[in-house]
Amino acid sequence: EVQLVESGGGLVQPGGSLRLSCAASGSTFRNLFMMWVRQAPGKGLEWVAGIASGGGAARYAGSVEGRFTISKDNAKNILYLEMNSLQPEDTAVYYCATYPQPTFYLGSAYDYGRRGQGTQVTVSS
Repeated sequence: EVQLVESGGGLVQPGGSLRLSCAASGSTFRNLFMMWVRQAPGKGLEWVAGIASGGGAARYAGSVEGRFTISKDNAKNILYLEMNSLQPEDTAVYYCATYPQPTFYLGSAYDYGRRGQGTQVTVSS
């Protein structure tokens, strides 16, 4: 099964930017719908963005649309999340994960297939 390792988190000031990466092992990455989810302190898991297997279609949560961009490099087996105009409410542990099926349907953010170990993003002045 695919293994996922996130990187790129850190401390950033409000209004700043970060790019998260998720390196995937195995040859099945190109066939996978992928997503980013996040968990803020004391809160549940929140779906952030998803992308189709070929990288041509994407979906975003309303709270990040227009600020975050998800992308997928199937040649390098890497998933990205470009985050701009970051706000304190974006502070969370960010995880890359696979969709359980090759569609954008997701009952809840907890219904992922595989998930990485996460990377911390802190937005603070």
